[in-house]
Amino acid sequence: MKDYYETLGVARDADAGALKSAYRKLAMQYHPDRNPGDAEAEAKFKEINEAYEILKDSDKRAAYDRFGHDAFANGGGGHPGAGGFGGFSAGGFADIFDEMFGDLMGGRRGNAAARGSDLRYNMEISLEDAFHGKTAQIRVPTSVTCDDCSGTGAEGGAQPVSCQTCSGNGRVRAQQGFFTIERTCPACQGAGQVIDKPCRSCEGAGRVHREKSLQVNIPEGVEDGTRIRLAGEGEAGMRGAPPGDLYIFLSVAPHRLFQRDGANIYCRVPLPMTTAALGGAVEVPTISGGRAKITVPAGTQTNQQFRLKGKGMPVLRSKAVGDMYVEVGVETPVNMTKRQKELLKEFEEAGEGRDTSPESSGFFARVKDFWEDLTD
Repeated sequence: MKDYYETLGVARDADAGALKSAYRKLAMQYHPDRNPGDAEAEAKFKEINEAYEILKDSDKRAAYDRFGHDAFANGGGGHPGAGGFGGFSAGGFADIFDEMFGDLMGGRRGNAAARGSDLRYNMEISLEDAFHGKTAQIRVPTSVTCDDCSGTGAEGGAQPVSCQTCSGNGRVRAQQGFFTIERTCPACQGAGQVIDKPCRSCEGAGRVHREKSLQVNIPEGVEDGTRIRLAGEGEAGMRGAPPGDLYIFLSVAPHRLFQRDGANIYCRVPLPMTTAALGGAVEVPTISGGRAKITVPAGTQTNQQFRLKGKGMPVLRSKAVGDMYVEVGVETPVNMTKRQKELLKEFEEAGEGRDTSPESSGFFARVKDFWEDLTD
């Protein structure tokens, strides 16, 4: 008989963690469900479980280390291969098995039906729609309840009958080597019921594929990435099971005039040099579709901002409203006439002795000091 340590592929001084890890790996590899009809794999699986059952128990392991397989001969210590579950404890192996093979054994019991899947719908809206809110009509390809059988999946309104394979339990038991495995019934897929005469329209599924028209209310102030849930508007469940939900993911399209930052709106406005120098008034658009006037003081510089309180975006599910910020960019004249150039030259000469451009004067003064420091 093969050494238990060799069976699990571990050293004789391996700790409990190493034993468990080795066992899991081998049990997964040789499990009968993953090797159907393979007698060698089934035999190997039995050897692995027998070895682990002994070595995981400190008392049995000590006896095995001292006496080898003789420690369990003639019933001593309860040899695990004697039949049934032998010396398996209620907790021990069962919890490890559930952890590793739970997905192979199904998750539904009795007459539990599969809820319909949730669906996702991507919708792009304009910044104006996000400001005002809107009601939109969308068409969603999905599965809906079959009208011909009212979702039962049975022809002529007949009721499903109890599954004979599992006696209506939704689960069956199968012998795997020396222990029994319970799994989802393959005949009814865990529903516990089957249909003798399937509906011709839905082929017994209780639902059919169709495009559904829905109305979506988009509230004021939604942001990019906002998710709207329409409960029960997802895919219909199998044979009358509850439907899933529909999730609408909103994206806000870029705007040609405005940029958004939370509840605030930003707009960059080009400003003629003369207006920036002499001052004046500028009319700007607002996201509401209206107009607002800002007063530009004389000497306004590029990137200077003006705040328009309450002209921004509404805050979702709140009475609060953001602000609008107008940022100006002073525009240098181009395509000037000869006379315009002459006037600018006169302007420059008339300003000799006066610091009309303090920012540039200060910058070049610092540059001069920098060069002088390099020559010292």
